[in-house]
Amino acid sequence: MSTVVMAILAVTVIGVICAVMLAVASKVMAVKTDEKAAELREALPGANCGACGYPGCDGYAAALAGGGVKTNLCIPGADAVAKQLSAILGVDFENVEEKVAVVHCCGDWDATRDRIDYEGARTCAAAKLLGGKGACSYGCIGFGDCARACPYDAICMEKGIARVDNRKCTGCSLCVASCPNKIITVERDTMKTAVLCASRDKGAVARKNCTAGCIACKKCEKECPVQAIVVENNLAVIDYAKCIDCGRCAEVCPVKCIALRDFRGVNTYQVNAEPSAKQES
Repeated sequence: MSTVVMAILAVTVIGVICAVMLAVASKVMAVKTDEKAAELREALPGANCGACGYPGCDGYAAALAGGGVKTNLCIPGADAVAKQLSAILGVDFENVEEKVAVVHCCGDWDATRDRIDYEGARTCAAAKLLGGKGACSYGCIGFGDCARACPYDAICMEKGIARVDNRKCTGCSLCVASCPNKIITVERDTMKTAVLCASRDKGAVARKNCTAGCIACKKCEKECPVQAIVVENNLAVIDYAKCIDCGRCAEVCPVKCIALRDFRGVNTYQVNAEPSAKQES
């Protein structure tokens, strides 16, 4: 019996010693928490998209706490978050330039066709390894990598190509990084004109591969009164610093790959709202 008691006492003493050592270590090695940074981090949406130019929400909060950083850099949070950040730091509020994702492709099932009968993994990244599956190698591959990357369910697949719901899009740019063909950009939501094509093929080839593709005819370039649109490498490109959204380029485009519309959506993001579950396709 004495042997058992001694064993129990030995284990108990060792446990007490370890507990004391851990308690001391927790005090000595504790990392001081910046309460200001923690409060700022709590106000941020948690998308960790990097649209602010910092490595996620933690990085932006730390930079804000350090001073000298603008409070209007969180695009997904929009004005609601900017106001919170400004209030916490005691600085003047600055308006956020809201942005929206634009898919530069309108080659749906009615306009184009598949080049191969693809039977691999149902992701755009996997299909890209084989050059894509569509006749146009520049267009939307259509397996929804961007939709799965979007934490706000702002992208869906419709008739084989990605479509953006401007009412939900926060401009976080996570979809941009997920697209292997790099056909998604994030633009100011106040712009009204966009080229919905990414093909660099010559006109005849582009037309053969997709009836909605830019044929580099330069009618838009000639019609623009402010030289805001030019054809470069067989594709019309808009300089938004010059564009006045007159819509004349869209009117003369023979294939209608230039869109003139209101890209603004009602930004329904609420402060500290949790992103919805990722969309499966």
